[in-house]
Amino acid sequence: MVQFLVKRFIGLLFVVIGVTFITFILGLNAPGDPLTLILGQHYTRAAHAALMHAYGLDLPWYEQYWNFLKHLSTFNFGLSYEYKNRAVWDIISASLPKTMELGLWALMLTFLIGIPLGVLSALKANTWLDTTNMTVMLILFAVPIFVLAVFAQLFIVWLDSITGGAYGIQWPVAGWGNAWQYSWSDIQFKLAPIIVLASGGAAFFARLTRTTMLEVLRQDYVRTARAKGMRERVVIYKHALRNAMIPLITVFGISIGSLVGGAFFVETIFNIPGIAGITVSSVFTRDYPVIQATSVLLAISVGLANLLADVLYTVVDPRIKIEY
Repeated sequence: MVQFLVKRFIGLLFVVIGVTFITFILGLNAPGDPLTLILGQHYTRAAHAALMHAYGLDLPWYEQYWNFLKHLSTFNFGLSYEYKNRAVWDIISASLPKTMELGLWALMLTFLIGIPLGVLSALKANTWLDTTNMTVMLILFAVPIFVLAVFAQLFIVWLDSITGGAYGIQWPVAGWGNAWQYSWSDIQFKLAPIIVLASGGAAFFARLTRTTMLEVLRQDYVRTARAKGMRERVVIYKHALRNAMIPLITVFGISIGSLVGGAFFVETIFNIPGIAGITVSSVFTRDYPVIQATSVLLAISVGLANLLADVLYTVVDPRIKIEY
């Protein structure tokens, strides 16, 4: 296991290097000059040269990239172009807790809603309950997340107009509240964005769980377990669901990437001060250090999710052995 983890961490290191190199080359060859944009009307050749030297942009490209890699191990992403004299990590760390909270709660709801609904549909296959469940899940999966976010805001406005703020129920359509705090006012901010972000993933896992459960329930060992007189709950959750989890774990890493992409839309539409707003602003202002930093963090999160999925294979099914 240790050898396997070491190999995967080495692979993750190469992934991070590849991501940083691609973003660095794209930033280097992008049209326009961010320093000229920063100086604006105060542009002079001397001021431009001073900024080039301050940011190390007067060095050859390979030296710039090597300096970036050297500082990466300490999460030192350099200084921001847009926010003068501010470290990139200071800018990101102020918004990272909100994005992490949104993503983790959405991921939890994805599994807690999607998997049980998929199991229920498999057990009630071809009934009205299964048809209704899968129809709703298909709609949620097909509708883009930014459309769901807009509809959620319209529903919140309608709900506020109906209740009139009675009993302290007045749902906000934007903002996030305090990170990792769950007073009633904080929950009112967070509930809608989390549900919207989790809806597409929950629908995907519900449909996938139904398919895999139906396939497993037809296997001989499930019929044998029932013939032995085992309780139906034991047959479903100990034998069938455990084997049906393997395809779900396979797409776990992919779902993290989709969740990150959806978080950008949700944060932008609900005006959540997270990583999305910083990244979008950095793209327009050509703040390449911030873009590189967010790209590295996203690559690390997806890589760690895939590593966790590989480890979970052996937990769910001991027959699967990790090849060293």
